[in-house]
Amino acid sequence: MVFLLLAVLVTAGCSVSRFIPEDEHLLNNMHIRSTDKAVSTNQMRGYVQQHPNSRWFSLLKVPMGPYLMSGRDSTRRINRFLQRIGEAPVIYDRSKAFKTRDNIEAAVRNMGYLQASVDLLERQKGFKMNVIYKIDPGKRYIVKELEEHVGDTAIARLMEGARRESRLSVGMPFDLNELEAERTRLNRLMRNHGYYLFNKEFIRFEADTTLGNRGVALSLIVDDYRTGTQTERQPHRRFHVGEVRMASDSTNRNYIRKNMLRVKTAIEPGELYNEQHVQETYSNLSALGAVMNSSVTMTPDEEDSTRLNATVAVRSNKRHALNAELEGTNSSGDFGAAAVLSYQNRNLFRGSELLNVRLRGAFEAIRGLEGYDNQNYIEYGVETSLAFPDFKLPWLSRAFRRSSNATSEVSIMYGSQNRPEFHRRVVTGAWRYRWSQMNRQRQHRFDLLDLNYVFMPWISKTFREDYLDNASSRNAILRYNYEDLFIMKWGYTLSYTSQPLTGATGSYGTNAYSIRFSAESAGNLLYGFTSLFHTNRNSLNQYTLLNIAYAQYIKGDFDFAKSFRFSADNSLSVHFGLGIAYPYGNSRILPYEKRYFSGGANSVRGWSVRGLGPGRFRGTDGRIDFINQTGDIKLDMNLEYRSHLFWKIDGAVYIDAGNIWTIRDYADQPGGQFRFESFWRQIAVSYGLGIRLNFNYFILRLDSGMKAINPAYTDRRHHYPIIHPRFRRDFALHFAVGLPF
Repeated sequence: MVFLLLAVLVTAGCSVSRFIPEDEHLLNNMHIRSTDKAVSTNQMRGYVQQHPNSRWFSLLKVPMGPYLMSGRDSTRRINRFLQRIGEAPVIYDRSKAFKTRDNIEAAVRNMGYLQASVDLLERQKGFKMNVIYKIDPGKRYIVKELEEHVGDTAIARLMEGARRESRLSVGMPFDLNELEAERTRLNRLMRNHGYYLFNKEFIRFEADTTLGNRGVALSLIVDDYRTGTQTERQPHRRFHVGEVRMASDSTNRNYIRKNMLRVKTAIEPGELYNEQHVQETYSNLSALGAVMNSSVTMTPDEEDSTRLNATVAVRSNKRHALNAELEGTNSSGDFGAAAVLSYQNRNLFRGSELLNVRLRGAFEAIRGLEGYDNQNYIEYGVETSLAFPDFKLPWLSRAFRRSSNATSEVSIMYGSQNRPEFHRRVVTGAWRYRWSQMNRQRQHRFDLLDLNYVFMPWISKTFREDYLDNASSRNAILRYNYEDLFIMKWGYTLSYTSQPLTGATGSYGTNAYSIRFSAESAGNLLYGFTSLFHTNRNSLNQYTLLNIAYAQYIKGDFDFAKSFRFSADNSLSVHFGLGIAYPYGNSRILPYEKRYFSGGANSVRGWSVRGLGPGRFRGTDGRIDFINQTGDIKLDMNLEYRSHLFWKIDGAVYIDAGNIWTIRDYADQPGGQFRFESFWRQIAVSYGLGIRLNFNYFILRLDSGMKAINPAYTDRRHHYPIIHPRFRRDFALHFAVGLPF
């Protein structure tokens, strides 16, 4: 890869001139500069008509390299391939440069700098051209007087009631963008309060810039209603909703019940026309799995000219879906195979109820185990879930129901794992709610009840004697996770992104940020019941229910990610994650499934999954210890620079830091306990490079990592592998789907 990159760079440097026509120039660099820092030059880049060739990580014009390696003979397949994956040199177009200058000048003047000017500076060096757009904005004009002229008294009262939301005020900059935003706000206000025929053309501004001292007298004018053929103006008419019809084709075998369509329709008979309710109806219907597409049609009532009748129509989706998957597995060199068969019914009871049934079976041949009768691993399980497309709660208001996309879900799962060492069974049942607002920026999940029962029907004599009962190798965490256990929990998760979700890759390459918070608690209700009635305790002094111990803990997680976009191809992403779980009451150790681990494709990438921590703990002989390399506290910090390379290939360079810790001092995890005075010295650091195959709707990535600071060692040579690197010891490679954050 390094030699290929060098070859591309050498080729690019030597051969670019032969692709530049005579008397033409390569657009080498483009800069925007301003004499006033108040004018954002980054914001002005959106008005540029012609950009130079893209660069890797804002430095190297490597994407142009494959194109320059091609020949001029377009009949040759190799030349066409190189030109397709490469990027043609950008030939400087002076007409586009002048158009860019005019666009930037107009944009700056629209911001209130009415005397702004932009100079186009050309710097020629051989066959290359460097371009500079120099902005001299001058002084900004300020609104000194503000008046409103509204002839329609009903509209005037409506505007007065929404005065707090106005974007206009005396003393504000005379920014045409703000004026247009105010037009949009007022138009939305009118159409959400019955004015079906209102549009932005009825709103206009008049500005007097002759006050002196850069002052502006601004007038907001709302014209009365008039069509193109009318000469007389009249007040704007308010419309009420008349009849709301549900057009569901009952002759179709996949039809949806009309009462479900009514539940998802935010338009109510008798209320004022509200455009937001129409959009909410579209959003609610599109969230139904049984709906392929929908339409809402508003038509004037024949008898009452102030009424609109609504017709809501849907086209049904395919009702049934059946999928089968085969996959190969490789666990520490033990090869196997797994098969998954899933069935989906998108309209079980004609109300867009979603039924999912999933069957999974797996087999793995295990090698290297001695003292066990069977050498194979067999797993099978069945999971069934039923999701209802609304809240199954009686006391929620109609307004809340129609403004939220919600599902209520019940699920049951049974899993069986037969290993040579033990047999394990897992039974789960849950009732949960999910809901989000229309643009899906804020999403909620509430697990009202989540039950988990883990039991061990059989443990081999060899495994019990060697690991569970042997005093010299007894491990509290290991032993706890091979006891029958009952978990009864509730939980809540809030996710927010500043960018509306559209099905693509979220905030990739944008200035968006996201926040995720979750909290869960288990065992408190059971603890109150068992302690009140003094039920039996087991040998570990835990209360039991039906002779089964139950877990008791509280857990919280916080996650923040932010992207900073520098150009169309380059962005910087930062991430911070913190999680804390505390076992108490009936538990001194968290269940294994609830414990944190560090390392892997979404954490500190210089370590393999579950290969880091807790604290300065390290596995026996430096090997991964899956049981002990878990903890109660997790910290992740990541800094990643992302750049488009060519075609659908993106690259990334990153620095990761973090670790896990335990709250208590466990004998089997020496050095793993969290301590305020020393935890910062146990933060691991790694760095690396990544390649991503970006298909917009999903991303495949291959990330590498090298250890920089290893807290498992105290001696300088091993503690700072960035100074003393050893590739075999310090390198990790990860394959994953989707972005790490």
